[in-house]
Amino acid sequence: MSPLVWHLRNRVIHFGRRPLVMGIVNVTPDSFSDGGRFFDPSAAVAHALQLIRDGADILDIGGESTRPGAAPVSLADELQRVVPVVAELAQRTDVPLSVDTMKAEVARASLAAGAAVINDVAGFRDPAMVAVAREFRAGAVVMHMRGEPATMQHNPQYSDVVAEVTGYLQERLRVLGESGIPPERVCLDPGIGFGKTLEHNLTLLANLNTVADLHRPVCLGVSRKGFIGKLCGRELTERDPGSLAVGCFAAARGAAHILRVHDVRGARDAAVLLDAIDQHKH
Repeated sequence: MSPLVWHLRNRVIHFGRRPLVMGIVNVTPDSFSDGGRFFDPSAAVAHALQLIRDGADILDIGGESTRPGAAPVSLADELQRVVPVVAELAQRTDVPLSVDTMKAEVARASLAAGAAVINDVAGFRDPAMVAVAREFRAGAVVMHMRGEPATMQHNPQYSDVVAEVTGYLQERLRVLGESGIPPERVCLDPGIGFGKTLEHNLTLLANLNTVADLHRPVCLGVSRKGFIGKLCGRELTERDPGSLAVGCFAAARGAAHILRVHDVRGARDAAVLLDAIDQHKH
């Protein structure tokens, strides 16, 4: 099988043994994980630059919380939050910038400001979002979500969560390909915690190779999620070790190629060690 590559506008990412680290930059007053600490654009930029120093391979910048029960943010507010941060970072770093948004207008403005990736938790179901990704030749992170953030945790049900999530992502790959976004521009995200119970999350994680078998890089976002808190009895600020354990489990099995995390330094160290150990296999 040929090595995985991911095309992002004017660059190509080649995946090796080491998972890449995507650092989370929340420019929101109500983020579930950092409580709005980086809501001010200058604070968000400073935080992002620190994440790069900590070893982030990609930055994911978002201006609308997608935590369970989150209320939507207006287009004007999201543009005001995200675009200045993207624009300044594009001037100050060569690290690829991803914009975490469900709004085509925010994606367009962010790409125009220098972003290279659209991370759409709605899975590019909006034709306008598909058009923006096609026009800019952007990388696309396509996620599975049952429902909307405000309602996604209201009794989600599946007959076979692994088959349904994998089938959905496979279908999105097909539709996007027919819409002018070839597979090499697409990264897949199973959407852990998005319209899924604790059992659904664990079942998906245990069988994540099924998603990886679609031969596209898999982005795994479990950082500080609720199921880790439930299983470990940890508050938000205490969930980084558990988050890292889940990421290492998936990466070591070849089922996750990008770890989307808050604790970039820890994830980077883990990724380096996974790679070093893997190189010494007989």
